Order: sequence, then structure tokens, then C-alpha cells
Amino acid sequence: MVSDHKTMKKPSTPSLEQIVPAVGSSFLVRRFSSSAEHTLANWHFHPELELIFVNGGTGKRHIGKNVSYFNDGDLVLMGANLPHFGFTDRLTGNRSETVVQFREDFLGKGFFEVPEMNLVKRLLHISKQGLTFHGETKERVGKKIEALSWVDHYDRLLGLLDILKDLAYSREYEILNADGVALAVDSKENERINVIYNYIRDHFKEQISLDEMADQVHMTVPAFCRYFKKNSRKTFTKFVNEYRIVHASKLLAETSSSITDIAYESGFNNFSHFNKRFKEFTGKSPSEYRKAFKNVISEG
Repeated sequence: MVSDHKTMKKPSTPSLEQIVPAVGSSFLVRRFSSSAEHTLANWHFHPELELIFVNGGTGKRHIGKNVSYFNDGDLVLMGANLPHFGFTDRLTGNRSETVVQFREDFLGKGFFEVPEMNLVKRLLHISKQGLTFHGETKERVGKKIEALSWVDHYDRLLGLLDILKDLAYSREYEILNADGVALAVDSKENERINVIYNYIRDHFKEQISLDEMADQVHMTVPAFCRYFKKNSRKTFTKFVNEYRIVHASKLLAETSSSITDIAYESGFNNFSHFNKRFKEFTGKSPSEYRKAFKNVISEG
């Protein structure tokens, strides 16, 4: 999911993603049979909620202010206007990806206000922070999401309502954007954020100075620092380090490379600094993380 190019590609100007349901349907279902088919590399958003099931594979998810790692597929529900990057690329290794996009009022403005919909209404509300589901819920609901591609419009609608009910009752989820503050979706601000995040994705393995980052968005260093912290609630250094740690987590889980090599491969030029930051972020040392991950795999 991360480019290794040393020179930054000029990102396309982000804009509202236009989502048009198929004729005869009030929402959109799309299934992609390989990782490379569905790639939205830039920071984008849309007024529709988005339900994504990635069947198998591993990669990074970047939703709102959250950057995290997923393994063995993913099931995510995102609220309206929550900025995010695409989930898969040629390196993800997933078998397929199914995307469901719908407006909160796609069944009418009062549909989710009736008492029978209270739990689903709560689900849609907390989805504004980004939700990822795991465990038996991911496996069971993932199959239901994939099945939407093969039924007629009527059964597809009933299927989506069943899926929302299933997710609303599940406790197997994690809130990705715990502070609940979405990034700005103003087109000008979105363009600036897009430049910043694309630069980090392309250069996180290198040392990124505040001077060069501020220059990318034509700001002074103090102005850039204030701007970035206001929008991400983190300092630029902390955000980049967390991005590197997520990449290191992926390498620890998927490769047998030495922890020292992984530290340098992830952009840390000081091994003790890497160990300290990794434990702060994950609660475990790199070796403890790798051991715990292998235990989970073996128990599964």
C-alpha cells in the first residue's frame, strides 16, 4: 500500500468522489476480484457511508487520523465524509474486495428514526469515527457482504439491512478515530492534506525534515506545525513515527527479517529509539509483538 518511489508523484487534486447507484438500486455495491482493480491512492471522501470487506491479504488502513495495520482481510464501516485512502493495491494479496456505499437517508429521512432501528441508528452514528470488525463477525458478515453481488436489487436491500443489524449487535469492533474529529473536507484543505499524506507515504523510509515538508505545502515551518497539529491532533514527528511503526508491525508479522533490519527498513535510524517508540505505540517491545502475533496464528 506504500510506494517506494524516491521522488514524489504530483497528487491529483482531490475532489468529492461521485457515487452513482446502479439503475433500480438506492445504493451501490461493487466487487473487485483482485487487489489491483480498486485503487484510490489519494485522500478522498464522499457523503455516503462506506462498508468495505477485504477478503484476505494484509495492508495498512488510513482513515481519518488513524493509521493501522490489518492482517487476514478487513471489515470496516466508515461514516459520511470521513476522509480515507484506498485499502488495497498490488501488494496487499487479497482475494477480493467488496465495497457498499449508501447515504444515511437512502431509505428516507425517517427510516432509521423508528424504535426498531435504534441499534442500527447508533451504529451509523459511531461509524463517523470509523469502525473495524474482527473475529467471528468479520468472517460471518464478510460472507454476507460478498453475497450482495449475486442477488437482485430487492434481496440486496434486505441483505444490507440484515448486515447492518448484525453489525449493530456485534461487540467485536474497534473504533479507529477515537477522538471522533474528522479532518476538514473543504476542497482546498483536502488538497493540502493530500499533498502531506502522499509525501509521508512515499518518503517515510527516509528522514523527512520539517523544512522540506513545510515547503511542499508552501508554508513556514511554524505555520505548518500549527496546521498539522490542529488537523491531526498530533505533532508531525509523532504522526510519521506512528506510520513507521505500523509498517514495522507489518514486517514483524509477515517476514523473518531481524528486528534491527526492520527498524531501518521502516525509517528509524536509531535502534533504541525504534524500540522505545514501538513500545509506546503498541504496549509491547518488537520481539514481544512478534512472539504474540505468532502465538495468535498458531492458536488459530
